[in-house]
Amino acid sequence: MPNNKMPSVNQLRYFVTVAHENNFRRSAQVLGISQPTLTSQISTLEKNLGVTLFERSRVGTQLSPQGRALLEYAEAVLQASLRFEEKARNIAEGSETTYRLGVPPTLGPYLLPSILPQLHKMFSKLRFYVRDEAPRNLEEGLLSGEYDLVISPFVLDSPQLVSSELFTEPLKFVIPSDHRLAGQKFINPIDIREEKVLTLENTHHFHYEVLEICQKLGAKVLRDYEGTSLDTLRQMVVMGMGVAFMPGLYVNSELHRPEELHVCELLGKPIVRHHSLVWRNTSPARNFFRELASHIREIIDLNLKHAVTVIEN
Repeated sequence: MPNNKMPSVNQLRYFVTVAHENNFRRSAQVLGISQPTLTSQISTLEKNLGVTLFERSRVGTQLSPQGRALLEYAEAVLQASLRFEEKARNIAEGSETTYRLGVPPTLGPYLLPSILPQLHKMFSKLRFYVRDEAPRNLEEGLLSGEYDLVISPFVLDSPQLVSSELFTEPLKFVIPSDHRLAGQKFINPIDIREEKVLTLENTHHFHYEVLEICQKLGAKVLRDYEGTSLDTLRQMVVMGMGVAFMPGLYVNSELHRPEELHVCELLGKPIVRHHSLVWRNTSPARNFFRELASHIREIIDLNLKHAVTVIEN
């Protein structure tokens, strides 16, 4: 009577090898084990199955009728095992998984279209579930497991997180085309003192970035009119409600009508923000994430080097 113990993959491999070789000695050599070990394992398999798999005689070994009936199933299990191991390796390497990626709303729409298609070419089965979120919420979501990795505009200080710097992005100074300073490529910071600077709502990290810049320059943040998005902010500038600092990638992606707005920079005061790829230090995919950060830098350098500066790691 069978004891209902499931055969191991090795036992099935031994069975299939003997079935093809018709000889225990040769089979043991092929498998790299001793003949007594092979004989013992086949006997255990037969006992567990309650089936005699081979007819043994002085002239050789051949499959029994029961063994012939089971051979194709054993071979199918071995093939499935190989596919399982290959799939597990690919998943372990990170190239066949769906990851939850968090990005700030002032970055994601203007960065990801330039890098995700290239990543898909490199890793055809790699997928990202992307969600826009404020940077502070991204950090909390990453720590709680809501995200697998995030792109953040500032270095997160938790010991549980690892970051790899990607690039620096300039903040451009954007003014209406009929503004008194329009037409200049570089504007003296003194000239924007007392200017009314528009920014996003304070739910955006970008709001605080602009607020800090204005405090240093002596410009005034216009609190009565705060945009809900960069597109809204742009329209407010077009209507002459004020001036604004805008991310370089947004300017590169969305400002295609120079007759409406003038884009410039502050003389001697380049203003940039840093972006990093961040993940938990316990993530099973942490090695792949480091590789991914390297690929992202290469793609950005290829596609966006006119708009941002890649940070070499």
